[in-house]
Amino acid sequence: MKITYLGHASLSIEAHGQTILVDPYISENKLADKIDIDKLEANYILITHAHGDHILDVEAIAKRTGALIISNFEIVTYFENKGLKGHPMNIGGTWQFDFGKIHMVNAHHSSSFPDGTYGGNPAGFVLETAHHLIYIAGDTALSYDMKLIPKVIGELDLAILPIGDNFTMGVKSAIKASDFLECKKVLGYHYDTFGYIEIDKIKAINKFAKKRKELNLLPIGDSLKL
Repeated sequence: MKITYLGHASLSIEAHGQTILVDPYISENKLADKIDIDKLEANYILITHAHGDHILDVEAIAKRTGALIISNFEIVTYFENKGLKGHPMNIGGTWQFDFGKIHMVNAHHSSSFPDGTYGGNPAGFVLETAHHLIYIAGDTALSYDMKLIPKVIGELDLAILPIGDNFTMGVKSAIKASDFLECKKVLGYHYDTFGYIEIDKIKAINKFAKKRKELNLLPIGDSLKL
């Protein structure tokens, strides 16, 4: 599995010959100006919630690639009304796709589209393939619900956690989340894009290291392989 960081909370995940984009917010992110959305491949697009900094480029990418949108019922319906293809899910549900399983799990946040349309409940995802299990938290606060993931779904190879604070967990809470998730390998995201979520990256890495955990903070466009 190859995970490429596209800035903010946007990811490209390659698994079993398929490419899954997560929360594509790229074209208005000045930090991601080297990423061309017209060159991104996508068989699927995962959407955690409806905020603009997570859905900005969904329509353009899905129209060009024909990608299947996977999200909650409200978000999928919103994009289906624009002529796009979707697979609706809800929290607690699991579905088998050709790349593996998607488990939709709780996230504690809010969700509405930029035009004010209701965006349903925010969510996270656990992506389960033949060889790997990764948790994509989405925008969320620290929650005891995270303890259920390793107990019910299985042992994680990677936890992808927001660390920018203010709108989501910060570094301290993300470290505790990794405890709840029983996962020592973390990919941080949702940081530095706006003034509210700028962090000291070296301090963040060191705080994780003091707890004997590995925090990966990828430069935009770089990848992590599992």
